[in-house]
Amino acid sequence: MEYTCIKTYSLHPGIGAIQIHRPDALNALSLQTMIELVDAFETYDADSAIRCIVIHGSKKAFAAGADIKEMDNADTVTMLERDQFSRWERIRQTKKPVIAAVSGFALGGGCELTMLCDMIVASDTAQFGQPEINIGVMPGAGGTQRLTRAVGKALAMEMVLTGRMISAQQAFAAGLVNRVVPVEYYLEEAFALAKDVAAKAPLAARLAKESVNKAFSTTLEGGLEFERKNFYMLFSTADQKEGMSAFVEKRKPEWQGK
Repeated sequence: MEYTCIKTYSLHPGIGAIQIHRPDALNALSLQTMIELVDAFETYDADSAIRCIVIHGSKKAFAAGADIKEMDNADTVTMLERDQFSRWERIRQTKKPVIAAVSGFALGGGCELTMLCDMIVASDTAQFGQPEINIGVMPGAGGTQRLTRAVGKALAMEMVLTGRMISAQQAFAAGLVNRVVPVEYYLEEAFALAKDVAAKAPLAARLAKESVNKAFSTTLEGGLEFERKNFYMLFSTADQKEGMSAFVEKRKPEWQGK
């Protein structure tokens, strides 16, 4: 696919980067942007050379929400037929670890997109929010569900019902982001984290990600059972043999992703 709303590139082996690039619209997530994001994520997910994905916007905005102009005159039937959230589900199904590097505004759909990722590195200028209430609607791509799981009921309810934003430091204190760094270094820090993840055994990373996510959709008993099965499954991989042999032999492992 030829991209017009995003850019893809790689600065380091094993890391695929995606930049949302709609500078005239504060990187608003139009339908075309979402189509391109799905294609980029699925392309990286299918590429055995890619072991971690980083998504970012610009220093001014990760993404300032959905493109309201596309929904202004829509009715219920139009929105149902458009089925725009199916694309969000396809991004959520990405098997490889995903890191969001966030600077500036991450609002509405932009905030929801960061929460589809596995980790978030924020610049000290980042602001997170779900301001949909200000235009007569509510979050629809996970804002009431993932935000509540990330920061708790009280803060999520306040953000959703008032539309107010929280700072990067507030987001860190609430558990929404992994770390906050000066804006000059947020991309560098995100790629450093991605390099660390990409250096690990790919199949183990994939199953570990699945297991952590399972904690949000099942009971403790069900999650522990899922975790054990994934743990045992890894003992049929070449990387498990290599990893344990390398540990015993005091050398660096060479992962095959098999």
